[in-house]
Amino acid sequence: MKLKLQLVRDGETIFEIPLSPADWPREDLENEFKSIEDDFQRFSNIFDALSHETSFRMMRLLLEKEDRTMNFAGFMRELDLNPKIVWESSRKLREGGLMEKTGRGKYSCSELGQTAFMMMSLALRRLIESLEEMENL
Repeated sequence: MKLKLQLVRDGETIFEIPLSPADWPREDLENEFKSIEDDFQRFSNIFDALSHETSFRMMRLLLEKEDRTMNFAGFMRELDLNPKIVWESSRKLREGGLMEKTGRGKYSCSELGQTAFMMMSLALRRLIESLEEMENL
């Protein structure tokens, strides 16, 4: 069974990739791996930011807010965190491009952050569940 991942916007396929290395032409796969190596630090920053529960909770809180913004004290209060943890987590989220500092002590979720968070948490979870279900058939 050949599985493909498709990204569709407004009914138009933006890209489609096979999910098995065997389904890729060798040269295309090598080029993709090379591109990943070139972008490794960028991906590493995103994964690092979202691999910690506190950062995940901060992003979720931002996305649940109507204006997608929150101040430093709000993170401390609503997530019961100390200032050092809020500072470190917000730094990692900013380095990953997921969060922006919009003013003194105020943060917002970036466009990249909104999409990356949805992709990394919701879409990835569903994709893995689907693959596990298929494996168990």
